[in-house]
Amino acid sequence: MTPSAAADLACEALIFLADRPEMLGRFLAETGADAATLRQAAADPGTLGFVLDFLLGDEALVREFSAQAGIDPAMPAQARAALPGGTLPNWT
Repeated sequence: MTPSAAADLACEALIFLADRPEMLGRFLAETGADAATLRQAAADPGTLGFVLDFLLGDEALVREFSAQAGIDPAMPAQARAALPGGTLPNWT
């Protein structure tokens, strides 16, 4: 997955969260941001990475998003890996 495709998927995930006030509220509480700040930061790859981190923290949410978006449930994790900070360290 390219960083551009990953950013697009993360934007879709943000819109998905925005359509669910309780999830958006939880997301904003975790980030410490407000709606205006989030709008400004939505194009930032780091912010988009956090959107996917948040989504990936709840398997049911990943499945719901994936079903709505018509994508494989593994794609959000693939998108996260393509954004800054998404690589896992190799400890071996």
